[in-house]
Order: sequence, then structure tokens, then C-alpha cells
Amino acid sequence: MTTETTNEKLDFKRILPVLVIVLVDLMGLSIIIPLLPLYAARFGSSPLVIGILQATYPMMQFLGAPILGRLSDRFGRKPILVVSQIGTLIGFIMLGFANSLLLLFISRIIDGLSGANISTAQAAIADSTTEKTRTQGLGLVGAAFGIGFVLGPILAFIVLAASGQNYQAVAFTAAFFSLTSILLTVFWFKETYTEVENPEASRKRRPFSFGALREALSRPAIGFLLILMFFYQIAFGGYEQLFSLFTLTRLGMDARDTSGLFVLAGLFIIVVQGGLIGRWSKQKGDRWLVLMGIGTLAIGLIGTALTPAVPIPWYEKAKVLESMAGQGEFRVSIQSINIQLPDESAKGWLGIAWLLLASFPAALGGGVLQPAVNSLITKASDKSEVGGMLGASSAAYSAANAIAPLFYGALFQWFGGPVPFFAGGLILAIMWLFAPRVVKA
Repeated sequence: MTTETTNEKLDFKRILPVLVIVLVDLMGLSIIIPLLPLYAARFGSSPLVIGILQATYPMMQFLGAPILGRLSDRFGRKPILVVSQIGTLIGFIMLGFANSLLLLFISRIIDGLSGANISTAQAAIADSTTEKTRTQGLGLVGAAFGIGFVLGPILAFIVLAASGQNYQAVAFTAAFFSLTSILLTVFWFKETYTEVENPEASRKRRPFSFGALREALSRPAIGFLLILMFFYQIAFGGYEQLFSLFTLTRLGMDARDTSGLFVLAGLFIIVVQGGLIGRWSKQKGDRWLVLMGIGTLAIGLIGTALTPAVPIPWYEKAKVLESMAGQGEFRVSIQSINIQLPDESAKGWLGIAWLLLASFPAALGGGVLQPAVNSLITKASDKSEVGGMLGASSAAYSAANAIAPLFYGALFQWFGGPVPFFAGGLILAIMWLFAPRVVKA
């Protein structure tokens, strides 16, 4: 077997520890994400305050991840990964003990500032792959993402059922997974970063700054990719964060029904990122993946906006209101719920069938774009700055995640449920027009 043939095959054994660590980390994160609005509502928060709380983590990650990404280029992936995981563990423990809205915000701030887990893991994947196998490796990180986001809500449901709807138990379960990821990193993960051709320059390279971000944006090969990452996540992040509100007001679907759709979408993304993206990258290239991802995501978002307002056949308004009100000491008055639900006069299968069809191109585009864009960024970067460039990508991603719930929430409230999804599709359609001329093979 020649060296060239060997380099074309992904060394799965080498990247397996990174994938397992990402999976365990994401299981902890995805367990608590659906419960954060309930935590905030418990302390009398308004929908706007809940939106600000949801934006706090990505806003802090926008500041913290690039700095830790640069530091991983100087000190190695392993120590930075451990530091970020310890911050996540502290955030989850504080969440479990939170007895005020202030502690909720502090827990999300700490977790966000130390949230370089993913960008550092992506840098470790870049260290462990060749240019031919990098997209496949980053796609497997995305697949671990998908698996974590499928298993997380399932585990949250199990913990809530076993603990009698105890939200603290869910937070401490997330902390357990975070502790497990720390132990895996300390005892299993081997440092992937080695000194590059000019180690002195690498050591002198400053931690990430906004000047470094401007410099990255000024590069023809990288700047547009970072802009694309930002607007992609504005569109897709808003889709993810407002999807449950859209299905509730449009189709009368409660949390259980919408969770089922998230699980289906997660399974589809696992198939795409775990099996198809590596094959497509080798056959057609990353540029083709990016263009296809932008187009299909735009189609999926616009298709979602056009979903007919036909409630699901089993919809009962009174039961949905009961499930929203909660149980026990955390139960709220049904009269305090200001969400406008559909009436029961025209139930049927058209709405849910249409939404399922629109969800597949949305999940395909959402699953393909991030690993393909990050792969192109690493290939356009010097080896000594891969961590920093992925940190810049993570910063763009996190900034979009911070803006999306506020921007899309305003569109939803002022203009109605379909408008944010139309806006997201339109943004991506405009990006698709520019991308063929800017993104090089």
C-alpha cells in the first residue's frame, strides 16, 4: 500500500477519543437546553428575558472560544480542552443549585466563556487528518453532535420521569456527563498538536483579538467563509430556536411532538455527517458541498414558512395548555400563558406532512454546511494557525447564535410565525448567488 493511498483513508482509531469526548460533552449540553426557558420562567421571567438568557451562552462563547482557540495553538489542545470542560462542569453545577435568575445568568456566562470544547476538538481533528480526509473527520464531529442532540432530549425525558419532574436532577445529570468528558480527556485523549515549521512564530502569535478577526476576514479565501458561517447560523440557528414555537402556534404541537421531529432530524443529520459527507467530499469536493448546503437549507426554510396552518389530527387545545402550565410547585396559571394557539376546527395531516417534507432539505443543508466550511477554512490556513482560524469560525457561529433568538424573536412577534423562516431563506438565497464566484475549489 502506497503512502498516498494510506493518506486517503481516515485514521479512525486516532480520532475516536475526540469523537467520544464531543459526544459525551454534547449529551450534557443538549440535556439542559430544552429546560432553560422553564428554569427562567420559574423566577417570573418575561419572554424577552428568556431570550436574553438563551443568547447569553453563545454571546460569552463568542468572546471566549477564539481566545482559547489561539491558546490551543500555543499550549496544545489537551490543556485547553480540560480547562474549557472544567468551566462547563462548574456552569452545570451552578445551574443545579440556582435559586435565582442571577445565578442562572452567571452559570451560563461561566459555561459560555469556557466553551471552547468544540473548536478545540475540531482543531484536534484537523491535526489528526490530511487534506483529503479532513472534511470526513470534521463531518464525524458533526455526527457526534447529532447523536448527542438525539440522545440528550431522550435522557432528559427519562431523568424527568424518574425524578418526578425535578429540573435540578437534569442539571446534575448534565454535570455528570461533563465530569465524564474531563476524565476521558485526561486519561484517554493524547495530545495531537505538534510544533510547526516556525515554532518561534507560533509561540509569539498573540491570543485571538478582534484585530485578528479583522485580519482573517480580510483574507480572500477565508473572509467570505467566515461571513458565510455567520449568516448560515443566523438562518439555521433561528430555525432551531424558534422551531418549537412555530410548530406550537401553527400546528398545535406540544413539546413531546416537537421533540419527535428533532429526533428524526437528528437521525437524518447523523446519516449525512457520519456517512455521506465524507463520500461527497471526495467525489465532488468541499465547494460543491457548500453550494449544495446553502441551496437546500434555503429551500427548507422557505418551505417551512409555507407550512399550512392545519393542526395535527390529535391536537386538543386544553391538553396542550395543561402541558405548558407544568406540574406541582412549579405549575403556572393557564391564564398567564400568552401564546396564541390554533383552534380545533380544521385538524388534519396536511400541515405535519408538509413540515416533514420541508424539514429534510433544511436538515441536509444544516448538516452539511458547517463541516464543509470549516474544512475549507483549515485548508486555506497555515498549520500554525488552524486553531485560531477555527476559533474565528466558532466566534462567527457563536455571534450568530447570540443574535438569532433576539432578531428572529422580534420578527416572530411583530410579523407572525412564517416571517422569520422566510427571512432566513432569503438570506441564504442571497449568499447562494454570491458563493459560486467567491468560494474556490
